Amino acid sequence: MNADSQAFDVIVIGAGSGGLNIAGFMNRVGFRVLLIDKSDEHIGGDCLNFGCVPSKALIHAARMVHEAKKSRQFGIEVSGVADWRKVRAYIKDRQAIFREHENAAWFAKSGMTVVLGRAAFATANSVVVNGKEYYGKNIVIATGSRPRLISGQGIEKLSRVLNNENIFDMEDLPKKLLVIGAGPIGTEIAQALAFLGVEVVVSDSGSMILGKEDPEIAEVLMKKMQEHGVVFQMEHSLKEFTSPNEAVLTNAKGGEVNITFDAVFVGVGRALNIEGLDLEKAGIVLNERGSIEVDEYLRTSNRHVYLCGDIAGNYQFTHAAEMHAGVILRNFFSPLKKKFRGDHIAWTTFTNPEIATFGLQENEIKKRSMEYRILATDFSEDDRAITDDYQYGKSKLFVTTDGKVLGGTMVAPNAGELVQELILANSANISIEKLFAKTYPYPSAGRINKRAISVFMAHKLTEVSKKILKLLYR
Repeated sequence: MNADSQAFDVIVIGAGSGGLNIAGFMNRVGFRVLLIDKSDEHIGGDCLNFGCVPSKALIHAARMVHEAKKSRQFGIEVSGVADWRKVRAYIKDRQAIFREHENAAWFAKSGMTVVLGRAAFATANSVVVNGKEYYGKNIVIATGSRPRLISGQGIEKLSRVLNNENIFDMEDLPKKLLVIGAGPIGTEIAQALAFLGVEVVVSDSGSMILGKEDPEIAEVLMKKMQEHGVVFQMEHSLKEFTSPNEAVLTNAKGGEVNITFDAVFVGVGRALNIEGLDLEKAGIVLNERGSIEVDEYLRTSNRHVYLCGDIAGNYQFTHAAEMHAGVILRNFFSPLKKKFRGDHIAWTTFTNPEIATFGLQENEIKKRSMEYRILATDFSEDDRAITDDYQYGKSKLFVTTDGKVLGGTMVAPNAGELVQELILANSANISIEKLFAKTYPYPSAGRINKRAISVFMAHKLTEVSKKILKLLYR
């Protein structure tokens, strides 16, 4: 270590959700923490700047507009179109609230050393930022991901290409939007802009939107989005852009569809931010896919360098980064090392209706040769669904023969909230009989879970148990 260098207990590269969780805890405990990010504007990561926060603020505003239009059935006439500049101002205002406590000065005041600039490894246990070298006992890479771009296919002809990083800075709404990719980001943006009055066409090579979800569940959302005016061109891939306002889509049989638009939104996945880190200087190797090799403990080939968040390459959610942070922090201190496991991961697509999924899904359960039952429930006879007009809802629970929740999925308004007790049962290994015995106030929306569990309970009422009950009663 030279005279100008500094030593830290932990260096965190990237001030997104995962990095901030690790840096924050280590700082509170009293360790020397160095937090590095490219700029003050990047602190908060993708979630605050381009993802969860702005997109959910957009969805909130769009739903309010949509609900206002629905009030016509009760005699309230609504006219006019949404003012995008006011929507955008609302989004920026919500972000500003978060930024009051997520900025370099705030973290420096709390006791961390914060350096703004691009970090690169100098040795196995040091990084350089702005020409200065910093040493760390452990180093965490939490640099996140960015939208994957489309190259070629005539995209250079387009004057307006949007993604989740620039859409919130639009000066005005397009009249017609082509969305390429029907994943979570594409579907959320497509529906939100449709609610705001944009004509939206979604193209995807898959047969169903949200390819990682149960097709039966995803189909419910797709039909609702079609009712909201979204047009889908499924099993179609982009062939080329023939002009600034026209694309040719093609299917597997060679059929072609011409689509006109004012703007294109690209939602075809994420690229990991590993460029410029000089990983080879730290002895960090890449795998065959070009991402960083990482083990079950979230360690790289350099055992003192960890991956946290999107960069780890498994689940790209803010809460997954929080889970990574929990594993890494535990392993900093415990001689009994913990592996990262995604068996209890959960996620929500924040459309209307929402899709919430958690735990093991059926293909994984089958792969593990586990015995299970499916408790499938529709909402057609659920009292709250009837009063609030969402009888189209569906849920599936995968349970063991003794009533432990392996996983599940649901499509319904506020599904992300309705599944919370099921997520708890899954992660804490609680029998669903415990949930069945719980009091559900009538007619709360959560009673749908009791309805699902009642299917399991009904199977316990065998002919033998009926005879025993009759004897006991007599």
